[in-house]
Amino acid sequence: MQLTFLGGAGTVTGSKYLVETGDCKILVDCGLFQGFKQLRLRNRQPLPVAPADIDAVLLTHAHLDHSGFIPALVRDGFRGPVISTHATFKLCELLLPDSGYLMEADARYANKRGFSKHTPALPLYTERDAKAALASFAPTGFDEPTRVAEGCSAIFRPMGHILGAASIELNCNGKRIVFSGDIGRYSAATMIDPVRVPRADYLVVESTYGNRHHDETDPETALEDVINRTIGRGGSVIIPSFAVGRAQTLLFHLSQLRRRGRFGPVPIFLNSPMAVNASSIFCDHVGEHRLTEEQCREACGIAEYVRDVEDSKRLNRDPMPKIIVAASGMATGGRILHHLKAYAPDPRNSILLAGFQAGGTRGAALRDGASELKIHGEFIPVRAEVATLDMLSAHADQGELLRWLGGFEDPPIQTFVTHGEPEASDMFRRCITERLGWEARVPEHGERVVLA
Repeated sequence: MQLTFLGGAGTVTGSKYLVETGDCKILVDCGLFQGFKQLRLRNRQPLPVAPADIDAVLLTHAHLDHSGFIPALVRDGFRGPVISTHATFKLCELLLPDSGYLMEADARYANKRGFSKHTPALPLYTERDAKAALASFAPTGFDEPTRVAEGCSAIFRPMGHILGAASIELNCNGKRIVFSGDIGRYSAATMIDPVRVPRADYLVVESTYGNRHHDETDPETALEDVINRTIGRGGSVIIPSFAVGRAQTLLFHLSQLRRRGRFGPVPIFLNSPMAVNASSIFCDHVGEHRLTEEQCREACGIAEYVRDVEDSKRLNRDPMPKIIVAASGMATGGRILHHLKAYAPDPRNSILLAGFQAGGTRGAALRDGASELKIHGEFIPVRAEVATLDMLSAHADQGELLRWLGGFEDPPIQTFVTHGEPEASDMFRRCITERLGWEARVPEHGERVVLA
């Protein structure tokens, strides 16, 4: 049996792991590379395996860095099932067509403005490609052994990262390989704790925050502070947010703050049609997260939903203080870019980063103190306050990652540390070897390993 790291190695995006047995080829996750240009260019490079030769795709969760390449894979010849949890499928029904739509819109905008180096600029895939790919999904339940291919079955266990997120235990011909996917937080406000996995022969574990511990400040206190000082100077709070997961958590915290009267009657806008729909799916899956039906309704009712593009543009012309939550979470595309162009130059405003920012993204540039951002071919000055609330992250920190690993009854033969920036992955590798005494290493992009 062989394991090849086609993504998520040396970077926190593009997760793709190819498992090959004598009888089949299985791809675990099928994500987009994001961030630095040299990573994004990999999205255009052919895979070392023909899509038609892949028997199945197993999907840990719906975020695009794990699912966003599926439309291209199906368009280019993949004909097997995409196996995921039911909630992951419902979220992919939103995320994937939206991704194709945005790619087409970005290409049209680039061609119109002439700032692309390619003539013409073309999308990686289209909205139509994405909708066609949804027919390949074959959802399954948590904790149910599911047949994948000849000699292989899988078990999906809840991981609490976002709705539907799972670890995957892949059993092939007597060998057990576990893929952690993204590991959620313990005692999170909205999501359940990650479920332990008792054993694995081989383990592939994420390391997004493998070199860091989250700030233990109460997230609602930190959120309240940013809102009140911004509104106090007559400004607006702009929050780049992942439409799936982070947006729903932010709405919950905002609803709790407003319920207790912790900030004034400033209007709140959720400017992301996809986040609006994702919030509805979140409320449809009571029992897979911590919130009651009443709390879901209250959180979803705290904001005014913005669906129309013209209504989105009007927000940028409105001088009154407000809170705007808009996708995308790392400011790589979507409506948040137009809000940043309008609000970043004004020092009265605040830009609130509420999650991980991959290297090479505008979110990472803001986090690192950039004085300007390049958006749609223009350089936009950044004079607004930039605040980072890492405690709102949906990713486990180093201590929580180790806590999850502590649930294994026996050490795996080998642990592969992936889905992290190089420094984070290497530090977490050292934690595993020094604190747990396990064999662990950080694989390279494209590396193929024989699982003895």
